[in-house]
Amino acid sequence: MTFKEKYGSTALVAGASEGMGAAYARALAARGLDLVLIARRKEPLEATALQITEQFGVKVTPVVCDLAAPDATAQIIKAIGNTEIDFMVYNAALSYIGPFVATDISTHTNIASVNMVTQLSLVHYFGGKMVERHRGGIVIMSSIAGFQGSGYLSAYAATKAFNRVLAEGLWYEWRPHGVDVIACCAGATATPNYINTNPGKASPLEPKPQLPEQVVEECLKRIGTKPSFISGTGNKWVSFLMQHIFSRKKAVELISDGMKKMYHIKD
Repeated sequence: MTFKEKYGSTALVAGASEGMGAAYARALAARGLDLVLIARRKEPLEATALQITEQFGVKVTPVVCDLAAPDATAQIIKAIGNTEIDFMVYNAALSYIGPFVATDISTHTNIASVNMVTQLSLVHYFGGKMVERHRGGIVIMSSIAGFQGSGYLSAYAATKAFNRVLAEGLWYEWRPHGVDVIACCAGATATPNYINTNPGKASPLEPKPQLPEQVVEECLKRIGTKPSFISGTGNKWVSFLMQHIFSRKKAVELISDGMKKMYHIKD
């Protein structure tokens, strides 16, 4: 059975203009799925949509939407009309690197809105339709940052813990209804957003950033087999150390010290 035969003909990718989201879009188009691509920035979104249409010959519908908006889900539902969504990837995320109180609270509430609240709403709406049809798949992008607290990345890391736990619970609830759910817990990935933060080296043992395409292919291979996974051998090794070898206190200290060093943060 092909991927399209298993899940259906149309996929929605939230956070799709570049980087990981665009990689998911290309991978799903390569599997023959039509696409609904959602992002905040109009020009790069439409450029990605056009490139995928030309390369793969699938139908691509770009939807410009700020996923921090309280009515983001309603905007998306209105924009796509009667289009059935058979597969969904929630890749959109905001992050802030730095001391928690050095930025306005609106930064953190926007992080919570994009990374959790809108995701929750879209998963509830489109996932509910999939459950009714007894077919579908949902990928929720999490992060190894969500396995323990991380100083200077506190709000983002907390949302990524939420993402993983949500996906794992829905994996159990929805698999009897023919709907696969998986949390992809990625590490550093060479996306434009990551590169633009200009990160230094936290440790000689730090894994090399993966390419977005590597993460995506591993995820699409694993969905339906487990509730969550950590992408990349190096990330799996580091996560094992943090969860099983070091104490919780030591793990938080090591991750936070690494953030401080990578971004030259001063208390």
